Amino acid sequence: MFANFLSDLAVDLNEGQILTQWAEQAPRKAWLLRPGDVLVTPVPLSPEFLRYVFDLTGVPPETVAVVDVPPAGAVPLARAVREAGLAEHVRALAGDRGAALVPTALDASAIAFARDVGLAVHPYLTVEAAEAALRMTMLLNTKTGFREAAEHLGMRLPVGRMGRRPEVEGVARELLRDYERVVVKPDRSAGGHGMRFVSRDDLRGGANLLLDTVGGPEGMWVVEECLDVAASVSIQLEVTTSGARGLFSGAMRTAYGSFTGYVCPLPPSCAHVADELEQWGKALGRHLADHGYAGPFGLDALVGEDGVAYASESNIRRTATTTPHTMVTRLTAESANAHPAWSVAKGWAQRSLGFEGALARLRAARLAFDPARGEGVVLYTDAPPDGHSWRYAVIARSAGDVEEQEAALAGVLEFGGG
Repeated sequence: MFANFLSDLAVDLNEGQILTQWAEQAPRKAWLLRPGDVLVTPVPLSPEFLRYVFDLTGVPPETVAVVDVPPAGAVPLARAVREAGLAEHVRALAGDRGAALVPTALDASAIAFARDVGLAVHPYLTVEAAEAALRMTMLLNTKTGFREAAEHLGMRLPVGRMGRRPEVEGVARELLRDYERVVVKPDRSAGGHGMRFVSRDDLRGGANLLLDTVGGPEGMWVVEECLDVAASVSIQLEVTTSGARGLFSGAMRTAYGSFTGYVCPLPPSCAHVADELEQWGKALGRHLADHGYAGPFGLDALVGEDGVAYASESNIRRTATTTPHTMVTRLTAESANAHPAWSVAKGWAQRSLGFEGALARLRAARLAFDPARGEGVVLYTDAPPDGHSWRYAVIARSAGDVEEQEAALAGVLEFGGG
């Protein structure tokens, strides 16, 4: 399990601060571990968190290895492993047993690392097959690459245009003649990072779009009509040797266009778009398969206030919901909760708490996940570095039960404004 959150696949590596923040979620990969596995992580996992994970998954701690890689700045994880002198240690742990690298993001650095230490790249049969898929993987993690593919595949898109940074303000002004607001997106970004929402008033009087900090001097951008959005939704799929199959869909929680959480399944207010989402996702999956890609990917869409869905971007990698979904499926497999509803989100505790302290509060309030019932709150990414910004998952029998547990959790951990 190669938790390479610091990757140029989703965001340019010069966006070091946001990449470091995303890497704080690396401990969630512990929920994927099974006996014999190795986790290579850019942030350490506390003993308390690992004990908690192994207690719930039933994995004997002595059967897995966790390799903590010291911080090396905004560089790919593979480089950080080499600079820390850990490459030989990883090679020794992998041994001669047909082990494979499972990267969070399929990028050139991870592929080179797999070749160096003699590993295949899951789910590809050879490193060369993974490398052959890289061009399409990189392309469809850009906004421009996605728009071109989506148009070709017949998806409905917001009205938009593409251009390099010097052209963006002119493109925005042209679109603002017909639309009250536009959204300006850097070509390679994820989770809403770097997006700008611009109205006619914003550009009146010669204001600029303040694009200096994202995307590079010649980077590509997309300018789109800003829809009146009722919901942001996504479907997660997987390309296998037998074709593309849908795994799950849900609604994203967002703030100013940035991802803040997720609820699954789709709420009734936007459940009517499920079939169209799956149709679009499978078409994209076939396109990916034709270009050699295998593995998980996601397709995001916006549902307008008129109920119509518009495709917005693709994420050809393991997303922020891929591992939580696997965790939920694993934890409820033998419980009384056969078809769980679940959410992931983040709350800001007004008092600083350690992992054991937060877990004790959940247990005292009878909110902690119960394996027999298949319900409860899971602290799925370890204690936050600041002691306040807790990421959590809620697993329940229905969307209503999820909301009730989240409200109770907010009281127990004293969530506030943050």
